[in-house]
Amino acid sequence: MSEAPGGAGEGSFNPYSRACPSRRFLKFLGDLWTVLVIGALYEAGSPQRFTEISLRVDGISTKMLTNTLRALERDGLVLRHQYAEMPPRVTYELSPMGQDLANVLRDVEGWATGHMQDVLDARESYDVAHGE
Repeated sequence: MSEAPGGAGEGSFNPYSRACPSRRFLKFLGDLWTVLVIGALYEAGSPQRFTEISLRVDGISTKMLTNTLRALERDGLVLRHQYAEMPPRVTYELSPMGQDLANVLRDVEGWATGHMQDVLDARESYDVAHGE
């Protein structure tokens, strides 16, 4: 594991170093499904069942949602609650760390949707200028 100068603790990871685990984590955080699942759980404001999350995140496959929820749980961003009922019931919600991340991602989502027309205009201009 590669760490930035200064030793252990907050800020000791360096994503610009290829061996640093924060680089892989940033890649996961930048994944579309990760962002949307976190957003869906944040917007719901209460624990959600698998099907409820699936309905909120249009287009996600069952396999991808399963994999994303497992990875989020493993990283401590989502809490999974299994209830001893018949039929079995499982819910998911953001952990405190997941809530903190959701607040950051909400700003990114707002920026993206607020600038989407600018991005589309820039793409069109680029494509015209470059014959695409």
